Amino acid sequence: MTTTSDASRAAHIPFLDLVAQHRDLEEALVDAFRRALRTARFVNGPEVTAFESEFAAYLGASGCVGVSSGTDALRFALAALGVRPGDEVVTTPHTFIATTEAVSQVGGVLRFVDIDPDTMTIDPRAVEAAVTRKTVGILPVHLYGHPADLDPLLAVAKKRGLWVLEDACQAHGARYRGRAVGSLGDLAAFSFYPGKNLGACGDAGAVTAGRAELLDAVRRLREHGQAQKYFHETEGYTGRLDAIQAAFLRVKLPLLEGWIEGRRRGAAWYRQALGDLADVELPKEAAWARHVYHLYVVRAERRDALQAHLEKAGISTGLHYPMPLHLQKAYAHLGFGRGSFPHTERTSDRLLSLPMFPELTESDVGRVADSVRSFYR
Repeated sequence: MTTTSDASRAAHIPFLDLVAQHRDLEEALVDAFRRALRTARFVNGPEVTAFESEFAAYLGASGCVGVSSGTDALRFALAALGVRPGDEVVTTPHTFIATTEAVSQVGGVLRFVDIDPDTMTIDPRAVEAAVTRKTVGILPVHLYGHPADLDPLLAVAKKRGLWVLEDACQAHGARYRGRAVGSLGDLAAFSFYPGKNLGACGDAGAVTAGRAELLDAVRRLREHGQAQKYFHETEGYTGRLDAIQAAFLRVKLPLLEGWIEGRRRGAAWYRQALGDLADVELPKEAAWARHVYHLYVVRAERRDALQAHLEKAGISTGLHYPMPLHLQKAYAHLGFGRGSFPHTERTSDRLLSLPMFPELTESDVGRVADSVRSFYR
């Protein structure tokens, strides 16, 4: 992750600038720290409870449980949904490994399907064909800030008696047909890693619900399986949301919509500046979606050479994600080879994440676009 100060922006455009965001919030964050410090409620307590209520209200979800990371959010949600060894979960190989390792860590079996090449999220048309008698659920990923197409997934789930767990770790504030992601499936998982659209100042996460009764199981899992101190209904984990991080998130949550508008404004500038360039495919926004551009991922010809050209010009970029999960050594035992999921593989070979953060200026975008165009000339 690259950060910068305004003074160096003329020489260098960072991929992400967290320094600018936190400089503007410094006093409010220090006040939030003092508030938590003076109560000495560092685990659970009023800051966590208040954030859970505020975040659920923002989403229109039936509830929220704060946990220690987005990975724990996925893991605890899968356990609360009752995944057992041998149960199959349908998901996509085009995501960060936290999505899939959470399935494996509760004993589940991965059933990969390809992505829709337009949205780069799970292809609903491929899901029903992948369902077997061992399948228990569907795990769509709202990748890069664009929602997966949920209605057909929910229809398959209802027809086949499956649950739907939304991986919303990159999609805070994204909307599907006017409703916030994180409120539409049985459960949803969020990450508040610092670089996310709503980021803490360390690791943090949350599980939100369409079905509120499942959250009680998540609460027990984050706290050693106890609903009451020292009385354990099951074994569990230590996976609680830190109260100081909850206090920081409460400062940031009211600003999230403004930050989303900043990202969408940057995306519009990119479309205006690069929309006619044949060698670069810009991200699409489906008619039913509000994209929140956690990442601005283009698909470019001669991607590696373009990335090197931009770096030489003082423009930092990222790769999310250059090797699909089905080709990773960690999943060699699944037996997939190249050609198994062609849309995923074609996307991974060409993707490049351009600078994207709310404070990005039109001048910054113009400089990135000029450098991209100069490469292809």
